[in-house]
Amino acid sequence: MDFNSLNMKQFVKDAGTALSRVVQLTEEKLGTSEKTELDAHFESLASRADGTKLWTEKMVSDCGAVLIPNPGNRVEDFLFEKIEKKKPSRLSNLEYLGLDMTEAGNAFGPGTTYGTALIKVGQYEQKLGTAEREFVNNAHVAFVQPLQKFLDGEMKTIVKERSLLESKRLDLDSCKNRVRKARGLLGTQANAERDLRIAQSEFDRQAEITKLLLEGVQTSHSSHLRCLHEFVESQVNYYASCHKIMQDLKNELSNNSSTGSSSFQNQNFNATNASPEFSPSFN
Repeated sequence: MDFNSLNMKQFVKDAGTALSRVVQLTEEKLGTSEKTELDAHFESLASRADGTKLWTEKMVSDCGAVLIPNPGNRVEDFLFEKIEKKKPSRLSNLEYLGLDMTEAGNAFGPGTTYGTALIKVGQYEQKLGTAEREFVNNAHVAFVQPLQKFLDGEMKTIVKERSLLESKRLDLDSCKNRVRKARGLLGTQANAERDLRIAQSEFDRQAEITKLLLEGVQTSHSSHLRCLHEFVESQVNYYASCHKIMQDLKNELSNNSSTGSSSFQNQNFNATNASPEFSPSFN
């Protein structure tokens, strides 16, 4: 038997299996065929996995929007990571603001009160921008990456195995129907019962594999809890850093304002003292 004949036989077999599954599914929807139900514990595990998938996808999406508000940048980061396996390097909006403030201060004159203040604020805005970029990177590594890895790995495997289990379930119920229809026909019944035993064995095996994967979701929850703690810790550090930066800036501006005001008053005082006195003469 040549290779092409083997391929054709396999194709005919696969087509027959696919058709049998479609017929079984159609009859179930019409209510003319029975459906094998999984036990309550399995259904509970499956429901928890569905909820985990749904909410993990939402959290990854929401967290991405918080860390990188610009949707265009998010798409760019996604494509860049797929190609270069790393995130692109770009300045944050705060850093751009800080640079422009610094340049404006130099343009208005670093010797002026307003120019000096702009330069100082610009420097601290850049510090805020640096802190923000560090937080985005830390949060991405601590929280987004592990959850996305779970969705791309473990959860994708669960979805695949559950789909395979459904196919095995359809095969099993199709075989049960054939056995019922073949009763009284000796030769046909024997073949149908043999197919049923094979289908039952494959279904049971697939159900056990899928169940083990579903039970592993609880372990993933524990892992994600640790990631959540790390995410919160990165937020705590970020906001504490921002508070300190802004407090330092406030103090420096206050000191500069006091110094500038005193200098201005001294300049006025000296200018007044330097004026020639007017002495009227009387004839």
